Amino acid sequence: MLVHPCLVNVVERKEIQQWYKGFLKDCPTGELNQSDFKGIYKQFFPFGDPSRFADYIFKVFDRNHNGTIDFTEFLQALSITSRGSPEEKLKWAFELYDIDGNGHITKDEMLTIVDAIYRMVGSMVQLPEDEDTPEKRVEKIFHLMDKNNDGRIDMAEFKEGSHQDPLIMQALNLYDGLV
Repeated sequence: MLVHPCLVNVVERKEIQQWYKGFLKDCPTGELNQSDFKGIYKQFFPFGDPSRFADYIFKVFDRNHNGTIDFTEFLQALSITSRGSPEEKLKWAFELYDIDGNGHITKDEMLTIVDAIYRMVGSMVQLPEDEDTPEKRVEKIFHLMDKNNDGRIDMAEFKEGSHQDPLIMQALNLYDGLV
């Protein structure tokens, strides 16, 4: 089991061993494929359709882009999402929204992710009228974050805007303490 040395500071060795045992129990091959990953998300969101969102999360977790998530990738992602600093979480979230990886989030990219989130949660969440569609939510976010009105959000704008939107910061802390 190869684990990045920086992670040992964040997650104690015993915890890593326990997570590894659990990971191998669920993934005997030592790798989690995209289909099984979607199945996990379906268990957590049975009243919506998490498949598209799970695809995008999978892409961010799969750091080496080989089509599977190994234990190191799994642990790195969990470490950031559950124990990472706000800065680390914002960087991770930016990677999620920046689908093409060019360092900017376009309205289309954001709409793709926000639409996937809305489909995932289904009717479980009651949203205010100005955010009751993915398009309205994206317009609201872009109005807040795209300070130079160039139709895209860079990392600096994303960080600044996220700190101004309580829903974004709340979502970033959703998995705090999970591991």
